Amino acid sequence: MAKRLSDPGEPNPIDVDPLSRPQLLAAMAATALILLLIAKIWLRFDPAQFPFALRWQDIGVGIALGLAISGISALVYKLWPAYRRSTDFYLAFVLAPLVVADSVWIGLLPGMSEELLFRGVMLPSIGLNATGLVVSSLCFGVLHMSGRRQWPYAVWASLIGFLLGSSALITGNLLVPITAHVFTNFVSSLFWQLRHKSQVDPTR
Repeated sequence: MAKRLSDPGEPNPIDVDPLSRPQLLAAMAATALILLLIAKIWLRFDPAQFPFALRWQDIGVGIALGLAISGISALVYKLWPAYRRSTDFYLAFVLAPLVVADSVWIGLLPGMSEELLFRGVMLPSIGLNATGLVVSSLCFGVLHMSGRRQWPYAVWASLIGFLLGSSALITGNLLVPITAHVFTNFVSSLFWQLRHKSQVDPTR
């Protein structure tokens, strides 16, 4: 019988059947393609795109930002119980069916497609200013709200979207938020997987 997940924040928890590994990987790939398609359609109406340049120094900046986000996330996880419950439920649903090697796909698929849409297309279309930054960040947060009780995770995602958007505006290179997003997703997935595997099999 498949293991069922319950959101501990719900007053009347509803059990959820997690997807299998092939289903989850297919869903991630489909979501990435949908986001890229939305970005492509958006560009037909507004051709504004954020500049992208392959520069090694900006990859380094992106990795440093990813490390900072991962560190802040770990601190918030310890200090904010609502966020901890929301994150545990979200990550258990998304990551439990996967294996450690899938952390690469967790990093690349959402990281690249979400940045291309929210920072690459939406931000310059709305405006390279405070309004564009706030609106694109809030939209990014809403994307991560899988349920009414997942609002702490959506709030955190909005703040991360603000940091990623700010990094794009400051550096003038979309490569920075892409690198930071991919790196952060990869690290969080890898650490969750390793911790989960050690809890399931303490001898490892």
